[in-house]
Formats: sequence, C-alpha cells, structure tokens
Amino acid sequence: MKNQEDTIAIPTGKELFIKMAISAWDSYITRLTKLFDKLTDEQLLSQIAPNKNSGVYLLGHMIAINDAMQPLLGFGEKLYPELWKIFVDSPDRSGQSMPSIEELKKYWEDVNAHLTRRISNMKSEEWFTRHASVSEEDFAKEPHRNKLNLLMNRTNHASYHLGQLVLLQ
Repeated sequence: MKNQEDTIAIPTGKELFIKMAISAWDSYITRLTKLFDKLTDEQLLSQIAPNKNSGVYLLGHMIAINDAMQPLLGFGEKLYPELWKIFVDSPDRSGQSMPSIEELKKYWEDVNAHLTRRISNMKSEEWFTRHASVSEEDFAKEPHRNKLNLLMNRTNHASYHLGQLVLLQ
C-alpha cells in the first residue's frame, strides 16, 4: 500500500496547460540543439533549398528571435542585440558580416540556457500577464496576448525552422 509521500501531485487546469507549453518549448529547443551540434559547418553553410536560407542564417535567426523573448517576458535585455539586424532585418546573403558558426553555437547555448532558467522560475500567474509588446489597453481587450501565448508562438516558430533545417542532413 502506498503512503501519501509516494503519491505524485498531478498538475491540473492552468498549471497543466503551462507545463504542456513549457515541455513543448523544451522539446523543440533540445531537438534544434542536437541538430545544430550534429550538422557540420559545411552543412550549415548550405542552403536549405536553391535560393533559400542557409543553415547558418537560420541558426542566427533563431538566436535573434529567442533572444528577443528576454525583454518581452520581462527577463532583461537581449544578450546579443546586434544579431537582429543581421538575421531578422536583413535577408541571407545580404553581405552583412556575421559571427562565426562556432560563435553562433555558443550564443545559441547562452540564450537558451538563460531562457530555460528564467522560464522554469516563472510563477503560474505570471504566464497569463501581458508581454512587453502589448499595451495595457490592448491587453484588456485581448487577454490571450499573454506571456504563455508568446512562448507557444515561439515554440511554433522553432518547430517550423526545425522542419527546414532537417533538410540539411
């Protein structure tokens, strides 16, 4: 017979939904990390398809997008704000000078380690507050534009680019 100490608390309601969203985020970031570690520099320099983005551009793009989550979620400033112009505002092969693949892989680790640490420490009620790019007026009208929705959106973004990057294998 089990005693009370052997039972596991199963989250319900909002806590369950938050746990599911964070688990999906963690899963896609882990998958992307494993793929970036597996791909050679030559593969990352290749285009996903003719006249499409290269793997290294998508790596930089993912870093910039994930890094932009920091201020939106109230975690502080971006760690690598200079990447936005190179990997979001400019297209691949625009002539922008970019960091080396080795540097980008380190940035990927840094940004996601910081996000993971902060995400894991957020309280349930914080997830349903507005993120920094939504005004209080707009949030009153559209409360779904919250921090959890932002995490889900960025998870979908990671999933989309993972699907592209696997073509480099």
